[in-house]
Amino acid sequence: MQIVDTTSRLGLRLDGAGASFAMHSASASSVTLVVPATDHRPETTVPLVRGDDDPAVWSGRVEGIRPGDAYHLLVDGPSGPRHDFDPARPLLDPYARGIERSDETPGRWTSIAVSDDFDWGGVPKPTTPLDRAVVYEANVRTLTAGNPDVPEHLRGTYAGLAHESTIRHLVRLGVTAVELLPVHAFASEDWLGRQGRENAWGYNTLGFFAPHAAYASEPARRAGADAVLREFKGMVRILHEAGIQVILDVVYNHTAEEGRGGPTTSLRGIDGANAYRWDPEPRPDVEGGEPVEHYFDVTGCGNSLNTAHGPVADLVLDSLRYWAREVQVDGFRFDLMAALARNADHAFDPGHPILDRMRNDPDLRDVLLIAEPWDVGPDGWKTGAFGSGSGGTDIAEWDDGFRDTVREFWLTDLARERRDGSPGAGIGALAGALTGSRHLFGPSRGPLASVNFVTAHDGFTMRDLVSYDAKHNEANGEDNRDGTNDNRSFNHGVEGPTEDRGVRAHRQRTIRNLMGTLLLSAGIPMITAGDERLRTQGGNNNAYAITDDSVWVDWTTHPDVESMIDQTAALIRLRTAHPALRPSRFGVEGAVTPSASRMTWYATDGQPMTRERWDEPTHRALQYYVESTPEHEPYDRVLVVVHGSGRTRDITLPRHDGVDSYRLAWSSEKHRDHDRQRPAGTVFTAYGAGIHVFEIA
Repeated sequence: MQIVDTTSRLGLRLDGAGASFAMHSASASSVTLVVPATDHRPETTVPLVRGDDDPAVWSGRVEGIRPGDAYHLLVDGPSGPRHDFDPARPLLDPYARGIERSDETPGRWTSIAVSDDFDWGGVPKPTTPLDRAVVYEANVRTLTAGNPDVPEHLRGTYAGLAHESTIRHLVRLGVTAVELLPVHAFASEDWLGRQGRENAWGYNTLGFFAPHAAYASEPARRAGADAVLREFKGMVRILHEAGIQVILDVVYNHTAEEGRGGPTTSLRGIDGANAYRWDPEPRPDVEGGEPVEHYFDVTGCGNSLNTAHGPVADLVLDSLRYWAREVQVDGFRFDLMAALARNADHAFDPGHPILDRMRNDPDLRDVLLIAEPWDVGPDGWKTGAFGSGSGGTDIAEWDDGFRDTVREFWLTDLARERRDGSPGAGIGALAGALTGSRHLFGPSRGPLASVNFVTAHDGFTMRDLVSYDAKHNEANGEDNRDGTNDNRSFNHGVEGPTEDRGVRAHRQRTIRNLMGTLLLSAGIPMITAGDERLRTQGGNNNAYAITDDSVWVDWTTHPDVESMIDQTAALIRLRTAHPALRPSRFGVEGAVTPSASRMTWYATDGQPMTRERWDEPTHRALQYYVESTPEHEPYDRVLVVVHGSGRTRDITLPRHDGVDSYRLAWSSEKHRDHDRQRPAGTVFTAYGAGIHVFEIA
């Protein structure tokens, strides 16, 4: 496969005396680069010329431009239903590495020239093996805005994330990577602005190369885009020094230009006919009206980027290379990635050229690629479908099936048991989640194709999952209509906060069960920032426009919080210590597969599980004896006991070849006697729903 790298020729490239510039537009009739006047130079306008080899590439040179100087584009072209040219409208460079609000035009943005110079100090990217990865999803602002150990002027910033107190907490937990909600320059949607609110998550991208300036510290913002970029790179370097990788949540499926009539900031005014997907059938805006052209929107955000158009795919790949190569990030999580893999007919194609280019690009071979494997268009749910392609790096996927299965097992099923006397479902589905969701990803891809999560930025926090039966999104200004109603949550008898000690104890135990399942399952676990600190959003499951302290991670200390942090850290240490819990491959029956795990399933009586017991609602318990098949690490084995009922049950620890006794290493029951050796064949009593991990003594 030929890899096309256009990063060296598109956008603005400083060279000391000035800069060369190039951009792509197949529809434009003229393009002008404008550098407004500064105290060191008058305004400069440079008419760009078409390329001889490619007339869609417009280029020119501007003298005297320096880092920190603003510039913009004026683009003219034909009129028509798919065009939006205006030669007087300033537009952003799609390749701009700095973006700021325009001083000359209120409410608009401008591109900023930046320097690529940065001293990385010889700090390499961490090389964490994928089976050891533990991802921590965080919003830059929300994570540290309430941390009193971070200086006030650094809270909620890139520098705040890199502060020693933040790093200390991440290291204490043992997470290996932070996955940052969008940090590409973004804008709030127009309708949010009219309500006096702002986008808090960042899924509304202005440009794919510039870091979001509002997340930088005030001194960096005052100094300009060059300082913002340096602060971002400094954050990456400090995290790398601590052995922590940086993954970016990237939004290439749509842009902040919204639907027709939305703000035209860049691509729409440069070549909107090709940059976006268009519905093949014009339709009227109102009943009885004339048919008009509309975007083909599979994102729910007004537009969808047309990655079937080669230059748009180039833009995406160039952005990925830039962040991986020049900014040293370690991975990308692709928002609504199914939208990127739609072909010219808008149908999903698992072999889409853009996916194959990502998998095989030399600059991306050492980065983690993670798909949110769906969009909101027709046939848009594609979990498990990103494994087909021409080799190269596998694309891991958010496993929403894992999320739903784990929530049902520990929350809605137990709520049903409490209400009706029976949970209504057995343990078979949970066993599939524990072992890597083989039914979704197949034997060729292995369990590391699954990014396991119980919570994420959208939806309830883990504490809210155990505290609310229904969403409480009144603060969002949409009369509680927004956000999903399918939460699979259980309030344990009281809606919201309570001082009832019994309810609080049950809730905390369920949180330990949820976190335990997440961190003991095969696959790549992802923790949502603050779940280890019992973070709450007051039952808001869609806090996309909430920026106040009601959604911040709470850094105050409390015995329950400290206990949960310790429990989370202990689980990560346990996962790291036991290769059997983190296989890289699925085993094949009758063969020894290196870096897989051999599984033996036992019932509560210590005998092998029978087919009937897998789905028997009254059983709801199993013993999972798992052994590694060594390739890079020593032989390992461990026993995981899962009891999914509120009732007390005696469990006979299984007799297994080579096993004399067991030692309890971790339990979601808060007060258990650890370290005591328990001979195989003896009884262990589970006092209600819980997980228990035994090492072989």
